[in-house]
Amino acid sequence: MGSIVADNRKNLMLFSGRAFPELADEIGEELGIAPTPTSAYDFASGEIFIRYQESVRGCDAFVVQSISTPVNKWLMETLIMVDALKRGSAKRVTVVLPFYPYARQDKKHRGREPISARLIADLLKTAGANRILTVDLHTAQIQGFFDGPVDHLFAMDILADYVKAKYADRPITVVSPDSGRVRVAERWSDKLDGCPLAFIHKTRDPLKPNQVVANRVVGEVEGRVCLIVDDMIDTAGTIVKAAEILREEGAADVIVAATHAVHSDPATERLRNGPISELVVTNTLPLTAEKQLDKITVLSIAPLVARAIREVFDDGSVTTLFGGLS
Repeated sequence: MGSIVADNRKNLMLFSGRAFPELADEIGEELGIAPTPTSAYDFASGEIFIRYQESVRGCDAFVVQSISTPVNKWLMETLIMVDALKRGSAKRVTVVLPFYPYARQDKKHRGREPISARLIADLLKTAGANRILTVDLHTAQIQGFFDGPVDHLFAMDILADYVKAKYADRPITVVSPDSGRVRVAERWSDKLDGCPLAFIHKTRDPLKPNQVVANRVVGEVEGRVCLIVDDMIDTAGTIVKAAEILREEGAADVIVAATHAVHSDPATERLRNGPISELVVTNTLPLTAEKQLDKITVLSIAPLVARAIREVFDDGSVTTLFGGLS
């Protein structure tokens, strides 16, 4: 019997959604490739159309979409992009979500509530995604919602290196904005050479979303630079209230480090008027001109995402990017 021997060379292709194409371009520059030309537009009814202008057959596809406002539109576009790749015979589809949508709805607080973070994973799987690559999930258990590999990246090293370089000569206390982030604050403390920890004891009314009542500070903050760490800033209510209490408790300065700058209204106004001297975030989400403030420093996540994409493509280890932490 005869046989045909194929030259099975792998082919990495990058695809960009319309939510934040600048980030995909930056990732492409790090990888040395450009996002694949794509025809993408909305019909008058609001339906989305996607068509790739090059063959995707047999490729290792990476779809980059930073799902910002309007969340549901960009989520639907991502699903359509994945479906188009699957029907175009892409060999493997990895969805790169720098910000995982609906991540805060990861469990039921009361009866008759959805677990929307699980629904997102199911939708991506059904559309044809083989793998997810994301940054700083709201809770790590979301990885288990997807029936396939999930590469969970951490922005802490990028943020911590900046803070350490700028504030190394001043006494720092790492502050968790609530008790649920204490473990993250402990990791930050390790990165900053074992500086003290503190946390804000707060209450939240489950019937009133985005409204927080902060109570008191637990830890050493007087006369120190207080670094509040969190995964995201949405309306900035939690962060600003925490900063106000820290100032009342005698903090010399308050800075904030967060991965995702969601910045829903009235976040910009709160941050502008709040007692925060600097807010350090990454560009997992676009920060439009009207949301820019002099006190906001944006660090690029593109080099980290590009390295992870390269490891996935080369069948390497993403975990090694974080010293074994994943």
